[in-house]
Amino acid sequence: MKKISIVSPCYNEEDNVETCYETVRAIFERDLPGYEREHIFIDNSSSDRTVEILKAIAARDPGVKIVVNARNFGVFRSTFNGLRHATGDATLVMLPVDLQDPPELLPEFVKLWEQGYEIVAGARSTREETFALRTSRKIFYRLVNALSDFELSPDVGEFQLIDRKVLEAVLQHNDHYPYIRGIIASVGFKRIIVPYTWRARKRGVSKHNLFMLVDQALNAIFAFTKAPMRFCTFVGTGIALASILFAVFSVLWFVIGFGEAPRGTTTIIVALFFLSGVQLLFIGMLGEYITSIHNQVRGGPMVIERELVNMQAEEGAALSDAKTKKLQRA
Repeated sequence: MKKISIVSPCYNEEDNVETCYETVRAIFERDLPGYEREHIFIDNSSSDRTVEILKAIAARDPGVKIVVNARNFGVFRSTFNGLRHATGDATLVMLPVDLQDPPELLPEFVKLWEQGYEIVAGARSTREETFALRTSRKIFYRLVNALSDFELSPDVGEFQLIDRKVLEAVLQHNDHYPYIRGIIASVGFKRIIVPYTWRARKRGVSKHNLFMLVDQALNAIFAFTKAPMRFCTFVGTGIALASILFAVFSVLWFVIGFGEAPRGTTTIIVALFFLSGVQLLFIGMLGEYITSIHNQVRGGPMVIERELVNMQAEEGAALSDAKTKKLQRA
């Protein structure tokens, strides 16, 4: 019997975890009776009753596994760490417990996977969100696709069913801040996209604010593109050429103009502030890269696990090591 793993990150979701579990269980019993279910909940150190509810579920259902983090490490780090514990033949990378991504699509995903597609990616063709957010997302994806070496589908998130070999390739990445959808897109493999409607949250409050969205966007740009540094090079070259042209123009004006050179006080002031702003921009870009490099070379665990339920503490590490050794031998 083939196994399907599902990874669900959560943080202070006491209103949603039970519903998420029951919905997934019902889908497997009704539409996927020939598959074994492995539902991994990753809790980011919730302060409400989320862990208590999850433990009660896990006590009566061994197919439910729980990873409780020592603190909130963020949705991408905790989800990537949860993927290390997945043992299924195929894995649903992320099913948030708020069910804004419809788990009802899972049977269709599995059917397409059985037909030979190694990545079945859900695309949020319709979003029940504000116009401002939709516009911001479109601008971001157009920017990333214009600057990166591979295509990142604008509406595809982490709601993807990936084959075991794809998961092993993804886990080979040693990134302190993994941008999971970008990593999946970069590894290749045979993919199909399934459009769906991204539903509005019905219960609880979203933990994603504007700062977190901007942070994720910057992480994607600096992790998967070379454009920021190239932008600095091009702008610096352009400013240098403009300065040379301005100097030549000033000399010609003095020679041909039969008078004094332009007084230029305004020009000096404008140039001073403009070049200062450009320098600060470039320093900020360099700072992003240096910070990322610093965090990467410091090493240390991506996530610290405080407690595991229905799984062995060594399971995730052993699986990850086995995958790495297998890939190295290949």
